[in-house]
Amino acid sequence: MILLDSLFAFRPTLLITLCLLVLLTTATLLVLDSLFHSLGWRPLFPSDPEHSLPKSVTERGMWTVNSIGRLGNQMGEYATLYALAKMNGRQAYILPEMHQQLAPLFRITLPMVSRNMAWRIPWKDYELYDWMSEEYRQIEGKYIRLTGYPCSWTFYHHIRQEILQEFSFHDHIKEEANQHLARLREQRQNVTYVGVHVRRGDYVQVMPRTWKGVVADKSYLEKAMSYFRAKYQEPVFVVTSNGMEWCRKNIDTSLGDVYFSGDGAESSPGRDFALLAHCNHTIMTIGTFGIWAGYLAGGETIYLANYTLPDSPFLQIFKPEATFLPEWIGINADLSPLLTGMSG
Repeated sequence: MILLDSLFAFRPTLLITLCLLVLLTTATLLVLDSLFHSLGWRPLFPSDPEHSLPKSVTERGMWTVNSIGRLGNQMGEYATLYALAKMNGRQAYILPEMHQQLAPLFRITLPMVSRNMAWRIPWKDYELYDWMSEEYRQIEGKYIRLTGYPCSWTFYHHIRQEILQEFSFHDHIKEEANQHLARLREQRQNVTYVGVHVRRGDYVQVMPRTWKGVVADKSYLEKAMSYFRAKYQEPVFVVTSNGMEWCRKNIDTSLGDVYFSGDGAESSPGRDFALLAHCNHTIMTIGTFGIWAGYLAGGETIYLANYTLPDSPFLQIFKPEATFLPEWIGINADLSPLLTGMSG
C-alpha cells in the first residue's frame, strides 16, 4: 500500500518531466533545423518535394549550377548554366552565393532561387568537363545541378552577345572605370589601353608543385608589352594583380606608359576586373579572371601558352584550345625553372 501511494504521488511529477522533455527536444530540433538551413544543409523534416513546389517549377523544372571559386570561376559557371539551360529548354536559376558575387557588378538576369526553395529541390548533380561535349545538348532531368569548374568559350560563344549583355556592368561601375582610364590619358592623343592581369598568389606555389607548370615571368610580360608598343602609337598599360609588389619590381616603367591599379596597392577584384574589361586589349597570364577580362574587353588578347610540362596532370582537365579563343595570341612560357627544380 505504501508502495502504491508513492507511485501515485510520483506520477504527476513523471508526467510533467516527460512533457518538459518532449518540449525541450522539439524546441532543440527546431533550432537545429533553422541552423542547418542557415548553413545550407538539408532540412531535418523533409517533405515530398514534388508536392511542396510551385506548379510552375514542377512543370518546367529547375536547373542551377554550383557556386564555387572566385569571380572568374563564378562567371564561367553562370555563363555555362545560361547556355546549357537554354539549349535544353529549361529554366535556369542561380544560388544566393552566386547572386552575391555577381549581382553587385553585373546586370545579370537569371533569377535567384531562395535558400528555402533550394533545400526542397530534389537536385540531380550533373558533372561537367571544363569544355563543351555533345552529350550536354540533351541532358535528361527536370532538377539538374551542374557541377564542376566550367570555363570554356565552347559552352557559350554561339550566344556571345547574350553573354556579354549578362555581364554588362552597372552604370556607376562603368563610369568609375572610364574615369580612371581617362585620368591615365594625360597628354596622349591616340591612346590605346591595354589591360594587364598578372595572376600570382597561391599559383606561384601550386603551379610548380601540383601541376608541373609555371606562372608568367618578367620575360613573358616584356614580350607581350613589346607587341603592343610596336603596333600602337601610344599604348597605356594598366596593370592589375594579386601580387602587385612583384609587378612593381619586375615590370619596366621607364617608358612612362605603365600604370599600376590602386597606385600599386592591392585593389578589389571587382574594381580591377572592371578596369581590365574597359580596356581596348588584354595581356593575361593564367587563370579564369584574365580569360574573362579578355573575353569582355574584346580586341586583341595575349596569353601565356604551354605553361606546363607535357606530362602535367593539369592537361587531363584542361584543354588550351577550348579555353583560349582561336584568334588570341599565345606566347610560350619559359619552362626552364621546372627543369632546374626552381619555382617561377
